[in-house]
Amino acid sequence: MSVRNVLSLIITLALYGTVSEVSAYDPSPNIGTAEGSCADVIFDAFTPAPFSHEKKNEVAPQSEFSFLATKATLTNSIKVKIKDETVPVTMTTMHNGILVKGKLPKTAKGYIRLEVFARGATGCDKAEGWLLKVKD
Repeated sequence: MSVRNVLSLIITLALYGTVSEVSAYDPSPNIGTAEGSCADVIFDAFTPAPFSHEKKNEVAPQSEFSFLATKATLTNSIKVKIKDETVPVTMTTMHNGILVKGKLPKTAKGYIRLEVFARGATGCDKAEGWLLKVKD
């Protein structure tokens, strides 16, 4: 075999290997994309405002709270908890998302974290929350 034939064979195999790998490449759908993540599931407009050491803001016992969830959130999947206690909430669909309202339970005292759990339309799970300080 001549050097020319060997080089031709190497180039042909290299090109064939590149083309076959590219054509065989089939990425799993939605991995690493906004569709596969919870990028569209957002919780926002938390009321009362989260606790801050600078502002020293506190809330009254049994205060009402609310937040907005984007339209990408499945309404029936929204759950709010404080220290493993599920807090009842009402949900109202609005033009810009879902308004979620509730009331702090009697057991909520001192520093608490309102935890929000929900599922997105793509099947992803999202968890977020905010810190409050309940007045004694």
